[in-house]
Amino acid sequence: MAKHVLYYSDKCPDTAAFVEELDKQGYEYEKVNITESMGNLKQFLKLRDTRPQFEDRKMWNMVGVPVLHLSNNNFIFELNDLKGFSCTLTETN
Repeated sequence: MAKHVLYYSDKCPDTAAFVEELDKQGYEYEKVNITESMGNLKQFLKLRDTRPQFEDRKMWNMVGVPVLHLSNNNFIFELNDLKGFSCTLTETN
């Protein structure tokens, strides 16, 4: 994976603040709106259903968006975790 990917839904109330913080920090990322197309949803579900980082969210019947999939293969799910972790966003493997 070459760059960060934001999986989100325009229907999710948490998305706007997450995107605002990402843009405020000035990072480039690809946007994948999972409710825009079946292809986008399938791409996200493949990731969600094969990664252990999503297990807690699935257990609580959460979809798991918004989530920033970092280029170093880590994930940021929470807005509070996004704030102040700019060094995490710039790491690459």
